[in-house]
Amino acid sequence: MNNTPIIVGVGEASERIDAPDYQAMSPVALAAAACAAALKDAGKNLASHVDTMAAIRQFEVSGPRAVAPFGKADNFPRAVAKRIGADPKRAILEPVGGQGPQHLVNELMHAIARGEAGMALICGSEAISTVRHLATKGEKRDWSETVGGELEDRGFGFERLQIPELATHGAQTAILLYALFENARRAKLGLDRTAYALEMGKLFAPFTRVASTNPHAMSQDVYSAEELVAVTPKNRIVADPFPRRMVARDQANQGAAVLMTSVERARELGIPEEKWIYLHGGADAAERSPLERNDLSGYPAAGIASRRALEIAGVKASDVAAFDLYSCFPIAVTDVRDELGIAPGDQRPLTMTGGLPFFGGAGNNYSMHAVASMVRWLRAHPGKIGFVGANGGFLSKYSVGVYSTKPATWHGFDSHPLQAEIDAWPAPPAAPADATDGKILTYTIDYGREPVRAVVIAADKNGGRFVAMSEEPAIVAKMQKQEPLGAGISTQKDDKGRRLIGALQ
Repeated sequence: MNNTPIIVGVGEASERIDAPDYQAMSPVALAAAACAAALKDAGKNLASHVDTMAAIRQFEVSGPRAVAPFGKADNFPRAVAKRIGADPKRAILEPVGGQGPQHLVNELMHAIARGEAGMALICGSEAISTVRHLATKGEKRDWSETVGGELEDRGFGFERLQIPELATHGAQTAILLYALFENARRAKLGLDRTAYALEMGKLFAPFTRVASTNPHAMSQDVYSAEELVAVTPKNRIVADPFPRRMVARDQANQGAAVLMTSVERARELGIPEEKWIYLHGGADAAERSPLERNDLSGYPAAGIASRRALEIAGVKASDVAAFDLYSCFPIAVTDVRDELGIAPGDQRPLTMTGGLPFFGGAGNNYSMHAVASMVRWLRAHPGKIGFVGANGGFLSKYSVGVYSTKPATWHGFDSHPLQAEIDAWPAPPAAPADATDGKILTYTIDYGREPVRAVVIAADKNGGRFVAMSEEPAIVAKMQKQEPLGAGISTQKDDKGRRLIGALQ
Protein backbone atom coordinates (compact mmCIF):
# COMPACT_ATOMS: atom_id res chain seq x y z
CA MET A 1 0.00 0.00 0.00
CA ASN A 2 1.31 3.44 -0.94
CA ASN A 3 0.61 5.65 2.07
CA THR A 4 2.61 8.58 0.69
CA PRO A 5 0.61 11.64 1.82
CA ILE A 6 -0.46 14.26 -0.70
CA ILE A 7 -2.59 17.37 -0.96
CA VAL A 8 -5.47 16.79 -3.36
CA GLY A 9 -7.67 19.86 -2.90
CA VAL A 10 -7.53 23.46 -1.76
CA GLY A 11 -10.23 26.08 -1.41
CA GLU A 12 -10.72 29.68 -0.37
CA ALA A 13 -13.69 31.91 0.38
CA SER A 14 -13.89 35.64 1.03
CA GLU A 15 -16.22 38.60 0.98
CA ARG A 16 -15.88 42.37 1.15
CA ILE A 17 -18.33 44.54 3.01
CA ASP A 18 -18.70 46.82 -0.04
CA ALA A 19 -19.40 43.99 -2.51
CA PRO A 20 -22.88 43.73 -4.10
CA ASP A 21 -23.18 40.09 -2.97
CA TYR A 22 -22.03 40.71 0.62
CA GLN A 23 -23.76 38.28 2.99
CA ALA A 24 -22.05 38.99 6.35
CA MET A 25 -20.97 35.35 6.61
CA SER A 26 -20.01 33.90 9.98
CA PRO A 27 -16.62 32.23 10.57
CA VAL A 28 -18.27 28.81 10.31
CA ALA A 29 -19.94 29.77 7.03
CA LEU A 30 -16.68 31.10 5.55
CA ALA A 31 -14.75 27.99 6.59
CA ALA A 32 -17.49 25.73 5.23
CA ALA A 33 -17.45 27.56 1.90
CA ALA A 34 -13.68 27.11 1.71
CA CYS A 35 -13.99 23.41 2.57
CA ALA A 36 -16.65 22.93 -0.10
CA ALA A 37 -14.31 24.59 -2.59
CA ALA A 38 -11.46 22.26 -1.55
CA LEU A 39 -13.65 19.19 -2.00
CA LYS A 40 -14.75 20.45 -5.40
CA ASP A 41 -11.14 21.19 -6.33
CA ALA A 42 -10.30 17.51 -5.79
CA GLY A 43 -12.89 16.71 -8.43
CA LYS A 44 -15.02 14.37 -6.35
CA ASN A 45 -17.72 14.46 -3.71
CA LEU A 46 -15.43 13.35 -0.91
CA ALA A 47 -17.08 14.72 2.23
CA SER A 48 -18.11 11.29 3.46
CA HIS A 49 -14.48 10.12 3.27
CA VAL A 50 -13.13 12.81 5.62
CA ASP A 51 -12.21 11.07 8.88
CA THR A 52 -10.07 13.85 10.40
CA MET A 53 -11.13 17.48 10.61
CA ALA A 54 -8.78 20.11 12.04
CA ALA A 55 -9.42 23.82 12.47
CA ILE A 56 -7.56 27.01 13.30
CA ARG A 57 -8.78 29.31 16.09
CA GLN A 58 -10.30 32.66 15.21
CA PHE A 59 -8.84 35.66 16.99
CA GLU A 60 -12.08 36.05 18.94
CA VAL A 61 -11.55 32.66 20.60
CA SER A 62 -7.75 32.90 20.97
CA GLY A 63 -7.51 33.62 24.67
CA PRO A 64 -9.21 32.92 27.99
CA ARG A 65 -10.61 36.46 28.10
CA ALA A 66 -11.36 36.74 24.38
CA VAL A 67 -14.98 37.46 23.52
CA ALA A 68 -16.89 36.41 20.42
CA PRO A 69 -19.37 39.33 20.09
CA PHE A 70 -21.94 37.37 18.11
CA GLY A 71 -21.41 33.98 19.75
CA LYS A 72 -19.48 30.95 18.54
CA ALA A 73 -19.76 27.28 17.75
CA ASP A 74 -19.00 25.00 20.70
CA ASN A 75 -17.13 22.65 18.36
CA PHE A 76 -15.86 24.63 15.39
CA PRO A 77 -14.45 21.79 13.25
CA ARG A 78 -17.59 19.70 13.67
CA ALA A 79 -19.81 22.71 12.94
CA VAL A 80 -17.96 23.16 9.65
CA ALA A 81 -18.07 19.42 8.95
CA LYS A 82 -21.83 19.36 9.49
CA ARG A 83 -22.33 22.05 6.86
CA ILE A 84 -20.42 20.13 4.19
CA GLY A 85 -21.94 16.72 4.98
CA ALA A 86 -18.90 15.24 6.73
CA ASP A 87 -18.86 13.24 9.96
CA PRO A 88 -15.19 12.83 10.96
CA LYS A 89 -14.03 10.45 13.65
CA ARG A 90 -11.51 12.99 14.91
CA ALA A 91 -11.86 16.76 15.37
CA ILE A 92 -8.95 19.04 16.31
CA LEU A 93 -8.78 22.69 17.40
CA GLU A 94 -5.21 23.97 16.99
CA PRO A 95 -3.47 26.35 19.45
CA VAL A 96 -2.95 30.05 18.76
CA GLY A 97 -0.31 31.00 16.20
CA GLY A 98 0.10 31.71 12.51
CA GLN A 99 2.28 28.62 12.17
CA GLY A 100 -0.82 26.50 12.79
CA PRO A 101 -1.91 25.75 9.20
CA GLN A 102 1.52 24.55 8.07
CA HIS A 103 2.04 22.71 11.35
CA LEU A 104 -1.23 20.83 10.77
CA VAL A 105 -0.16 19.91 7.24
CA ASN A 106 3.11 18.54 8.61
CA GLU A 107 1.41 16.66 11.45
CA LEU A 108 -1.47 15.17 9.49
CA MET A 109 0.75 14.15 6.59
CA HIS A 110 2.54 11.94 9.12
CA ALA A 111 -0.80 10.60 10.39
CA ILE A 112 -1.84 9.67 6.86
CA ALA A 113 1.53 8.01 6.18
CA ARG A 114 1.15 5.92 9.35
CA GLY A 115 -2.36 4.88 8.36
CA GLU A 116 -3.91 6.75 11.30
CA ALA A 117 -5.96 8.99 8.98
CA GLY A 118 -7.46 8.22 5.61
CA MET A 119 -8.48 11.72 4.56
CA ALA A 120 -7.85 14.91 6.51
CA LEU A 121 -9.42 18.31 5.94
CA ILE A 122 -7.98 21.37 7.67
CA CYS A 123 -9.62 24.77 7.65
CA GLY A 124 -9.85 28.16 9.26
CA SER A 125 -11.50 31.53 8.82
CA GLU A 126 -11.92 35.05 10.14
CA ALA A 127 -14.85 37.46 9.91
CA ILE A 128 -13.20 40.37 11.71
CA SER A 129 -14.23 42.90 9.10
CA THR A 130 -17.88 41.84 9.28
CA VAL A 131 -17.92 41.96 13.08
CA ARG A 132 -16.57 45.51 13.10
CA HIS A 133 -18.83 46.60 10.26
CA LEU A 134 -22.01 45.31 11.92
CA ALA A 135 -21.00 46.61 15.35
CA THR A 136 -20.43 50.07 13.87
CA LYS A 137 -23.95 49.96 12.45
CA GLY A 138 -25.37 48.79 15.76
CA GLU A 139 -26.40 45.44 14.29
CA LYS A 140 -26.02 42.01 15.86
CA ARG A 141 -26.00 38.42 14.65
CA ASP A 142 -26.41 35.12 16.47
CA TRP A 143 -23.53 32.93 15.41
CA SER A 144 -23.77 30.62 18.42
CA GLU A 145 -24.03 26.97 17.51
CA THR A 146 -24.23 23.83 19.62
CA VAL A 147 -22.90 20.79 17.84
CA GLY A 148 -21.30 18.71 20.56
CA GLY A 149 -19.24 15.62 19.82
CA GLU A 150 -15.62 14.74 20.43
CA LEU A 151 -13.13 17.62 20.21
CA GLU A 152 -9.38 17.57 20.72
CA ASP A 153 -8.98 21.11 22.02
CA ARG A 154 -5.25 21.75 22.25
CA GLY A 155 -5.52 24.90 24.34
CA PHE A 156 -4.16 28.34 23.59
CA GLY A 157 -0.45 27.54 23.44
CA PHE A 158 0.69 30.70 25.21
CA GLU A 159 3.66 29.05 26.95
CA ARG A 160 6.30 30.90 24.88
CA LEU A 161 4.20 33.99 24.24
CA GLN A 162 3.85 35.40 27.74
CA ILE A 163 6.58 37.97 28.48
CA PRO A 164 5.67 39.64 31.79
CA GLU A 165 8.55 42.14 31.84
CA LEU A 166 7.66 43.51 28.40
CA ALA A 167 3.93 43.51 29.17
CA THR A 168 4.51 45.40 32.43
CA HIS A 169 6.20 48.15 30.45
CA GLY A 170 3.47 48.43 27.83
CA ALA A 171 4.84 46.13 25.12
CA GLN A 172 2.25 43.38 24.96
CA THR A 173 0.81 43.67 21.44
CA ALA A 174 2.24 42.19 18.27
CA ILE A 175 2.77 45.64 16.74
CA LEU A 176 4.94 46.79 19.63
CA LEU A 177 6.97 43.60 19.92
CA TYR A 178 7.66 43.54 16.19
CA ALA A 179 8.52 47.23 16.26
CA LEU A 180 11.17 46.45 18.88
CA PHE A 181 12.58 43.70 16.66
CA GLU A 182 12.48 45.93 13.60
CA ASN A 183 14.41 48.74 15.23
CA ALA A 184 16.96 46.24 16.51
CA ARG A 185 17.48 45.22 12.90
CA ARG A 186 17.87 48.87 11.91
CA ALA A 187 20.56 49.19 14.57
CA LYS A 188 22.37 46.12 13.22
CA LEU A 189 22.30 47.49 9.67
CA GLY A 190 23.37 50.96 10.79
CA LEU A 191 20.58 52.74 8.88
CA ASP A 192 18.78 55.91 9.88
CA ARG A 193 15.00 56.05 10.08
CA THR A 194 14.48 57.31 6.53
CA ALA A 195 16.76 54.78 4.87
CA TYR A 196 15.34 51.87 6.83
CA ALA A 197 11.75 52.89 6.07
CA LEU A 198 12.55 52.87 2.36
CA GLU A 199 14.00 49.37 2.67
CA MET A 200 10.74 48.19 4.24
CA GLY A 201 8.83 49.84 1.40
CA LYS A 202 10.99 48.19 -1.25
CA LEU A 203 10.31 44.82 0.33
CA PHE A 204 6.53 45.20 0.35
CA ALA A 205 5.89 47.10 -2.90
CA PRO A 206 6.01 43.87 -4.98
CA PHE A 207 3.58 42.29 -2.51
CA THR A 208 0.97 44.90 -3.42
CA ARG A 209 1.27 43.95 -7.08
CA VAL A 210 0.58 40.30 -6.23
CA ALA A 211 -2.41 41.26 -4.07
CA SER A 212 -3.81 43.40 -6.87
CA THR A 213 -4.43 40.25 -8.96
CA ASN A 214 -5.74 38.06 -6.13
CA PRO A 215 -9.55 37.89 -6.06
CA HIS A 216 -9.51 37.07 -2.34
CA ALA A 217 -7.26 40.00 -1.34
CA MET A 218 -8.81 42.53 0.99
CA SER A 219 -6.77 45.36 -0.60
CA GLN A 220 -5.98 45.38 -4.30
CA ASP A 221 -4.32 48.80 -4.39
CA VAL A 222 -0.81 48.96 -5.82
CA TYR A 223 1.72 51.12 -3.99
CA SER A 224 5.28 52.20 -4.61
CA ALA A 225 7.91 51.81 -1.91
CA GLU A 226 7.71 55.52 -1.21
CA GLU A 227 3.91 55.47 -0.91
CA LEU A 228 4.01 52.58 1.53
CA VAL A 229 6.22 54.42 4.00
CA ALA A 230 5.08 58.02 3.58
CA VAL A 231 3.23 59.01 6.76
CA THR A 232 -0.11 60.58 5.81
CA PRO A 233 -3.56 60.79 7.42
CA LYS A 234 -4.44 57.56 5.59
CA ASN A 235 -1.13 55.93 6.43
CA ARG A 236 -0.61 57.09 9.98
CA ILE A 237 2.31 55.94 12.09
CA VAL A 238 1.10 53.25 14.50
CA ALA A 239 4.39 52.35 16.21
CA ASP A 240 7.88 53.44 15.25
CA PRO A 241 8.95 52.36 12.61
CA PHE A 242 5.60 51.17 11.20
CA PRO A 243 3.08 53.18 9.21
CA ARG A 244 -0.26 51.43 8.93
CA ARG A 245 0.50 49.88 5.52
CA MET A 246 3.50 48.05 6.98
CA VAL A 247 1.44 45.86 9.34
CA ALA A 248 -0.94 42.95 8.91
CA ARG A 249 -4.43 43.94 7.80
CA ASP A 250 -6.76 42.39 10.36
CA GLN A 251 -9.98 43.64 8.79
CA ALA A 252 -10.56 40.53 6.71
CA ASN A 253 -13.39 38.14 5.91
CA GLN A 254 -11.60 35.07 4.63
CA GLY A 255 -11.59 31.29 4.87
CA ALA A 256 -9.28 28.62 3.47
CA ALA A 257 -9.04 24.83 3.51
CA VAL A 258 -6.62 22.05 2.51
CA LEU A 259 -7.63 18.44 1.76
CA MET A 260 -5.09 15.62 2.17
CA THR A 261 -5.03 11.88 1.66
CA SER A 262 -2.65 9.12 0.54
CA VAL A 263 -1.57 8.22 -2.98
CA GLU A 264 -3.29 4.84 -2.60
CA ARG A 265 -6.55 6.38 -1.43
CA ALA A 266 -6.43 9.06 -4.13
CA ARG A 267 -6.12 6.37 -6.79
CA GLU A 268 -8.96 4.35 -5.30
CA LEU A 269 -11.20 7.44 -5.30
CA GLY A 270 -10.21 8.50 -8.80
CA ILE A 271 -8.71 11.87 -7.83
CA PRO A 272 -6.81 13.10 -10.91
CA GLU A 273 -3.01 13.01 -10.54
CA GLU A 274 -2.68 16.54 -11.86
CA LYS A 275 -4.23 17.63 -8.55
CA TRP A 276 -1.60 15.93 -6.39
CA ILE A 277 0.96 17.95 -4.47
CA TYR A 278 3.72 16.26 -2.46
CA LEU A 279 5.32 17.52 0.74
CA HIS A 280 9.03 17.02 0.07
CA GLY A 281 10.21 18.35 3.42
CA GLY A 282 9.05 20.14 6.53
CA ALA A 283 10.00 21.25 10.01
CA ASP A 284 8.56 22.94 13.10
CA ALA A 285 10.48 24.96 15.67
CA ALA A 286 9.85 27.38 18.53
CA GLU A 287 12.13 30.34 19.27
CA ARG A 288 13.37 31.49 22.64
CA SER A 289 11.43 34.18 24.53
CA PRO A 290 12.32 37.64 23.12
CA LEU A 291 14.43 38.71 26.09
CA GLU A 292 16.35 35.40 25.91
CA ARG A 293 17.50 36.03 22.34
CA ASN A 294 21.09 37.14 21.86
CA ASP A 295 20.14 39.01 18.70
CA LEU A 296 16.91 40.96 19.20
CA SER A 297 16.64 41.42 15.45
CA GLY A 298 17.11 37.77 14.51
CA TYR A 299 15.00 34.66 14.08
CA PRO A 300 17.51 31.78 14.07
CA ALA A 301 14.86 29.19 14.97
CA ALA A 302 13.12 29.98 11.69
CA GLY A 303 16.44 29.67 9.92
CA ILE A 304 17.24 26.27 11.39
CA ALA A 305 13.73 24.99 10.61
CA SER A 306 13.87 26.32 7.05
CA ARG A 307 17.26 24.81 6.31
CA ARG A 308 16.23 21.48 7.82
CA ALA A 309 13.09 21.34 5.69
CA LEU A 310 15.15 22.02 2.56
CA GLU A 311 17.68 19.37 3.59
CA ILE A 312 14.92 16.80 4.02
CA ALA A 313 13.61 17.74 0.59
CA GLY A 314 17.09 17.32 -0.90
CA VAL A 315 17.17 20.83 -2.31
CA LYS A 316 18.78 24.19 -1.60
CA ALA A 317 17.19 27.59 -1.24
CA SER A 318 18.51 28.39 -4.72
CA ASP A 319 16.40 25.51 -6.10
CA VAL A 320 13.13 26.99 -4.81
CA ALA A 321 11.12 28.73 -7.52
CA ALA A 322 8.59 30.51 -5.31
CA PHE A 323 8.17 31.33 -1.64
CA ASP A 324 5.44 32.46 0.65
CA LEU A 325 7.16 33.93 3.70
CA TYR A 326 4.83 34.98 6.48
CA SER A 327 4.61 38.76 6.27
CA CYS A 328 2.77 40.17 9.28
CA PHE A 329 5.57 42.78 9.48
CA PRO A 330 8.61 43.33 7.26
CA ILE A 331 11.06 41.69 9.66
CA ALA A 332 9.16 38.40 9.53
CA VAL A 333 10.10 38.27 5.84
CA THR A 334 13.60 39.75 5.94
CA ASP A 335 14.79 37.56 8.82
CA VAL A 336 13.90 34.34 6.99
CA ARG A 337 15.05 35.72 3.64
CA ASP A 338 18.44 36.51 5.20
CA GLU A 339 18.63 33.14 6.98
CA LEU A 340 18.15 31.45 3.58
CA GLY A 341 20.76 33.62 1.88
CA ILE A 342 18.27 35.21 -0.52
CA ALA A 343 19.56 38.55 -1.79
CA PRO A 344 17.25 41.59 -1.42
CA GLY A 345 17.11 41.99 -5.21
CA ASP A 346 16.20 38.35 -5.91
CA GLN A 347 13.33 38.28 -8.41
CA ARG A 348 11.66 35.11 -7.12
CA PRO A 349 8.28 35.79 -5.47
CA LEU A 350 8.30 35.97 -1.67
CA THR A 351 4.49 35.88 -1.46
CA MET A 352 1.86 33.85 -3.26
CA THR A 353 -1.10 35.80 -1.90
CA GLY A 354 0.02 39.42 -1.61
CA GLY A 355 0.98 39.18 2.06
CA LEU A 356 -0.77 39.95 5.31
CA PRO A 357 -0.82 43.77 5.00
CA PHE A 358 -2.50 43.64 1.58
CA PHE A 359 -4.07 40.23 0.98
CA GLY A 360 -5.24 40.25 4.56
CA GLY A 361 -4.07 38.98 7.91
CA ALA A 362 -6.70 36.32 8.40
CA GLY A 363 -5.81 35.84 12.05
CA ASN A 364 -4.04 32.57 12.78
CA ASN A 365 -5.20 31.20 9.42
CA TYR A 366 -3.22 33.28 6.91
CA SER A 367 -0.85 30.46 5.93
CA MET A 368 -3.77 28.23 4.96
CA HIS A 369 -4.28 30.73 2.15
CA ALA A 370 -0.54 30.61 1.44
CA VAL A 371 -0.64 26.82 1.07
CA ALA A 372 -3.74 27.03 -1.13
CA SER A 373 -2.13 29.65 -3.37
CA MET A 374 1.12 27.69 -3.53
CA VAL A 375 -0.72 24.52 -4.54
CA ARG A 376 -2.40 26.31 -7.43
CA TRP A 377 0.90 27.89 -8.51
CA LEU A 378 2.72 24.55 -8.47
CA ARG A 379 0.01 22.87 -10.49
CA ALA A 380 0.52 25.58 -13.10
CA HIS A 381 4.32 25.07 -12.92
CA PRO A 382 4.81 21.27 -12.76
CA GLY A 383 8.08 20.11 -11.26
CA LYS A 384 8.91 23.43 -9.62
CA ILE A 385 9.68 23.67 -5.89
CA GLY A 386 7.61 25.89 -3.57
CA PHE A 387 8.41 26.92 0.00
CA VAL A 388 5.85 28.03 2.62
CA GLY A 389 7.13 29.53 5.86
CA ALA A 390 4.51 30.14 8.55
CA ASN A 391 5.20 32.29 11.60
CA GLY A 392 3.39 32.48 14.92
CA GLY A 393 3.53 34.71 17.96
CA PHE A 394 6.36 37.25 18.25
CA LEU A 395 8.78 35.58 15.85
CA SER A 396 8.08 32.69 18.22
CA LYS A 397 7.00 29.62 16.25
CA TYR A 398 7.91 28.61 12.71
CA SER A 399 6.58 25.81 10.53
CA VAL A 400 7.89 25.07 7.05
CA GLY A 401 6.65 23.08 4.07
CA VAL A 402 8.53 22.35 0.84
CA TYR A 403 6.13 21.36 -1.94
CA SER A 404 6.09 20.13 -5.54
CA THR A 405 4.03 18.21 -8.06
CA LYS A 406 7.09 16.00 -8.45
CA PRO A 407 6.55 12.70 -6.61
CA ALA A 408 8.65 12.26 -3.50
CA THR A 409 9.37 9.20 -1.40
CA TRP A 410 7.97 9.83 2.07
CA HIS A 411 10.43 9.35 4.91
CA GLY A 412 8.81 11.58 7.50
CA PHE A 413 10.71 14.02 9.68
CA ASP A 414 11.25 14.71 13.36
CA SER A 415 11.74 18.28 14.61
CA HIS A 416 12.50 17.35 18.23
CA PRO A 417 16.30 17.42 17.72
CA LEU A 418 16.01 20.92 16.26
CA GLN A 419 14.03 22.07 19.26
CA ALA A 420 16.52 20.56 21.68
CA GLU A 421 19.30 22.48 19.93
CA ILE A 422 17.35 25.76 20.13
CA ASP A 423 16.48 25.27 23.78
CA ALA A 424 20.16 24.75 24.59
CA TRP A 425 21.28 28.08 23.14
CA PRO A 426 22.72 30.38 25.84
CA ALA A 427 20.66 33.40 26.82
CA PRO A 428 21.99 36.90 27.55
CA PRO A 429 22.01 37.88 31.22
CA ALA A 430 19.26 39.90 32.84
CA ALA A 431 20.28 43.13 34.54
CA PRO A 432 20.16 43.11 38.34
CA ALA A 433 17.10 44.65 39.94
CA ASP A 434 19.02 47.71 41.12
CA ALA A 435 20.49 48.57 37.71
CA THR A 436 19.49 52.07 36.62
CA ASP A 437 21.72 53.11 33.70
CA GLY A 438 22.32 51.57 30.31
CA LYS A 439 22.35 51.93 26.54
CA ILE A 440 19.36 51.42 24.27
CA LEU A 441 19.50 48.19 22.25
CA THR A 442 16.13 48.80 20.65
CA TYR A 443 13.00 50.85 21.21
CA THR A 444 9.59 51.76 19.88
CA ILE A 445 7.17 54.64 20.31
CA ASP A 446 3.54 53.60 20.64
CA TYR A 447 1.24 56.02 18.80
CA GLY A 448 -1.82 53.85 19.28
CA ARG A 449 -2.64 55.19 22.73
CA GLU A 450 -2.77 58.40 24.73
CA PRO A 451 -0.45 59.52 26.07
CA VAL A 452 2.12 58.37 23.51
CA ARG A 453 4.54 55.96 25.15
CA ALA A 454 8.18 55.04 24.52
CA VAL A 455 9.43 51.53 25.34
CA VAL A 456 13.09 50.49 25.30
CA ILE A 457 15.15 47.38 25.79
CA ALA A 458 18.54 48.36 27.14
CA ALA A 459 21.74 46.80 28.42
CA ASP A 460 23.67 47.83 31.52
CA LYS A 461 27.46 48.13 31.58
CA ASN A 462 27.81 44.35 32.00
CA GLY A 463 25.44 43.51 29.15
CA GLY A 464 22.51 42.69 31.43
CA ARG A 465 19.19 43.47 29.78
CA PHE A 466 16.29 45.43 31.18
CA VAL A 467 13.10 47.02 29.90
CA ALA A 468 11.93 50.57 30.61
CA MET A 469 9.23 52.95 29.42
CA SER A 470 8.16 56.56 29.58
CA GLU A 471 5.00 58.56 29.00
CA GLU A 472 6.78 61.83 29.81
CA PRO A 473 6.18 64.13 26.80
CA ALA A 474 9.64 65.69 26.92
CA ILE A 475 11.40 62.32 26.85
CA VAL A 476 9.14 60.94 24.12
CA ALA A 477 9.65 64.10 22.02
CA LYS A 478 13.43 63.79 22.40
CA MET A 479 13.29 60.18 21.20
CA GLN A 480 11.15 61.23 18.23
CA LYS A 481 13.62 63.90 17.14
CA GLN A 482 16.95 62.24 17.91
CA GLU A 483 18.43 58.80 17.32
CA PRO A 484 17.58 56.55 20.29
CA LEU A 485 19.60 53.51 19.17
CA GLY A 486 22.79 53.18 21.16
CA ALA A 487 21.98 56.21 23.32
CA GLY A 488 22.52 56.25 27.07
CA ILE A 489 19.57 56.27 29.45
CA SER A 490 18.89 56.47 33.15
CA THR A 491 15.89 54.97 34.90
CA GLN A 492 14.22 54.65 38.23
CA LYS A 493 11.75 52.11 39.53
CA ASP A 494 8.20 52.68 40.67
CA ASP A 495 5.17 50.47 41.20
CA LYS A 496 4.75 50.12 37.42
CA GLY A 497 8.30 49.04 36.66
CA ARG A 498 11.24 50.97 35.29
CA ARG A 499 10.65 54.52 34.16
CA LEU A 500 12.93 56.48 31.86
CA ILE A 501 13.99 59.67 33.62
CA GLY A 502 16.78 60.56 31.25
CA ALA A 503 17.22 59.56 27.64
CA LEU A 504 19.65 60.10 24.77
CA GLN A 505 22.54 61.17 26.94
